[in-house]
Amino acid sequence: MPRGLAQKMIVSLTLIVLIVGAIAGAIDVRAQERHLLDAMLLGADQLSRGITAATWHAMLLDDRNAAYEVMQTVASKHGIERIRIFNRDGQVMYSTRRGDPEKRVGKSDPVCAICHTTKTPLVTLDPRLRSRVTEHGDEGRQLTIVTPVYNEPSCSQAACHAHPANTKVLGVLDVTLGLSEVDREVSSAKLRVFFVYTTQVLLISVFIVFFTRRFLGRPIASLIAAAKEVSEMNLERPIEIPHSSEDLGKLAMSFETMRERLRQALAELNEWTQTLESKVKERTDQLNAAHKKLLQSDRLASLGQLSASVAHEINNPVAGVLNLSMLMQRILKDDGIPPERIPEFRKYLSQVSSETTRVGRIVSDLLAFSRRSKPHRAEADLNKIVTSTASLIAHKLKLANVELDMELDPRLPLVLCDGSQIQQVVLNLVLNGSEALHGKEGGRLTITTSHAAHGGTVTLAIRDNGEGIAPENLTRIFDPFFTTKPEGKGVGLGLAVIYGIVQAHGGEVTVQSKLGEGTTFNVTLPLAPSGVPGAADSAHGTEAGRIA
Repeated sequence: MPRGLAQKMIVSLTLIVLIVGAIAGAIDVRAQERHLLDAMLLGADQLSRGITAATWHAMLLDDRNAAYEVMQTVASKHGIERIRIFNRDGQVMYSTRRGDPEKRVGKSDPVCAICHTTKTPLVTLDPRLRSRVTEHGDEGRQLTIVTPVYNEPSCSQAACHAHPANTKVLGVLDVTLGLSEVDREVSSAKLRVFFVYTTQVLLISVFIVFFTRRFLGRPIASLIAAAKEVSEMNLERPIEIPHSSEDLGKLAMSFETMRERLRQALAELNEWTQTLESKVKERTDQLNAAHKKLLQSDRLASLGQLSASVAHEINNPVAGVLNLSMLMQRILKDDGIPPERIPEFRKYLSQVSSETTRVGRIVSDLLAFSRRSKPHRAEADLNKIVTSTASLIAHKLKLANVELDMELDPRLPLVLCDGSQIQQVVLNLVLNGSEALHGKEGGRLTITTSHAAHGGTVTLAIRDNGEGIAPENLTRIFDPFFTTKPEGKGVGLGLAVIYGIVQAHGGEVTVQSKLGEGTTFNVTLPLAPSGVPGAADSAHGTEAGRIA
């Protein structure tokens, strides 16, 4: 069965026409056959009555040979197969077919059963009830009609007194006619009916196909094409259906209304999208500017925390230089330096140079951290960044009684990053760790760097053995302005800034913590494209360094 509606209609209607035509043709053929048989039966009945009338005088005179000659003459005509006459006892008195046995038939024989179906034999029967059609092999079908020979008054009152008056039927005349002509006519009628109905079915099928495609197939195809256009968002083409019915026309109008509304909605949506994109871009620019300010603010806040530590760090070498300068002034006389004290003077001068260099390095690192520069990503040595940041915070850790361990991978590849921003990440995490260890005996911070052989990333881990973070706070520690510190001790921006910097570098920052055991922050960053190992020297910690 085809899937299309028009094809289904064509096939269904054609099948209906075929079935109706076949039934009508069969009925027509049966009607014609019945009409021919009725005509044949009427002729056979008239023939039987004619034979009875023709032999009446011979029978009245008891001239059997004359009666038999009449029967034989009639039986020689075309279409008459056989004429037999039975007496009232069922004895075959004569048959026109040579060789027929002279026998007696019973009441159950087809010849007699017609009248002897009841206890009282029937005297008068309709011709249809007195006839039967039988099949005789090569001879074809045959029509046999039985006609009673009645005992008329002229016969019962004759001088011979052969039959008593109370006998109503003297015998039976059995006439058999061939139906070959009828069968040929029926065959011709069947061919005519088949031809006529086949022609009608073909013509009706052609009209069904034509009108179904015109008034159903084409409009549906147009609707399908329009639906495809709408599905592909081609909404400018109006929907037109030629030769459509009222129902399909209403459907097309509804579809056209839907298309127009969808086109208007899409236009409004595009307009809103453009407006939204412009607003998103505007808000994104504002957020980027705010993020830059937040980064700088965090750097300034970290710088403020470093101020006290750096002041102490600078104060020690400056005080030493001052003391050394006073000693050198005492050694220096008006006439110069006494020869015996020249080595001592040189020793003090060397110490002054060393302490001054130390102050210069601290100030240089501090200025590098606080300097506001444009983001610039380049290949950087993460071990160097960790080492330089640790030198800035060393004094603060010492004052907090925190011991710092560094386990740096000597073959760490270069990282594509903004060095100053990654330094800010390291500094914030170390300061957070030191604050978590504030006042704890045996506080320890461990900084570890490593890289995945096949992962294309490096990992910076900063671990402390503090009190840890409560589980309910782990999911919020990177939220801006969320802090667990006492009021006035922090504003909750440090970890938010760290998260933003790491995400901007295409990395990831995670945290694991258990109460009473400590906390570990893991920062994962992508490698530089070259993947060349960093030139980490011994000064950066080729082995575990310890700063007290």
